[in-house]
Amino acid sequence: MLIRQPHVAGTFYPSDPGELRQFCDTHLKTPLPSVAAKAVVLPHAGYIYSGKTAAKVLSHVSIPNRVFLIGPNHFGQGALFALASQGAWHTPLGEVPIDEPMAQGLLKACDDLQPDAEAHLFEHSLEVEIPFLQVRNPSLKILPLIVGSLDLLAAKQAALACGRFLSTLAEPPLVVVSTDMSHYESDVRTRQKDKFALEAIRNLDEDALAKAVKDYRITMCGFVPVYMLLVMKTFLGITKATLVDYCTSADATGDYDRVVGYAGFILE
Repeated sequence: MLIRQPHVAGTFYPSDPGELRQFCDTHLKTPLPSVAAKAVVLPHAGYIYSGKTAAKVLSHVSIPNRVFLIGPNHFGQGALFALASQGAWHTPLGEVPIDEPMAQGLLKACDDLQPDAEAHLFEHSLEVEIPFLQVRNPSLKILPLIVGSLDLLAAKQAALACGRFLSTLAEPPLVVVSTDMSHYESDVRTRQKDKFALEAIRNLDEDALAKAVKDYRITMCGFVPVYMLLVMKTFLGITKATLVDYCTSADATGDYDRVVGYAGFILE
């Protein structure tokens, strides 16, 4: 069986299982009742910067046995829509199997998606979310997709095909979309720019998000995955988006001159 080994354990998050579990347990404080979310948007930086934001979102959400993850391909290697369709992903907390039947169904439903495990080997945008999900549901199965295309027409077509397929499932997965917000400007400027993207997401408006990213030059690395999620909203039954948390790296480092923005949303 093909096992993807963790690439950023020990850098983005702890490689020691006890330390990693302690971080997750500390920040995944589960309020009752949990929200039966259709999707979430999470940041994907090192845990010291954005882990609390990701955990704050997931602590409010019921995690089903299947999760469909969509994130950016930072390195541009492999297929434009690269699906990890076989095997399992290993983290310091153990192995998480890929939902292979769902993968095969999605590949048949969406011609734009390609099975490409190698594209995922060095990509961190989805890997960092897995330990949180493992802790919340030890029976988890995943379906990871990374997107290297900036072509919104292609992204829309892929999203519509994915959404149609997901809407046919008796037990739809939670959709987890991974993105950071603006990169490497001042804290003041980052917050000013990010608010336009955050408002578009709140309004579930993919066209407004695309316009905001273009007009304000928002360097949101997972813009296309979030755009795809918003395109899928009708198929997923999403009618509401709630911003759970927003912060910048300055909150962790004290450096307000060059920051990255992080946001967490719950979509119901």
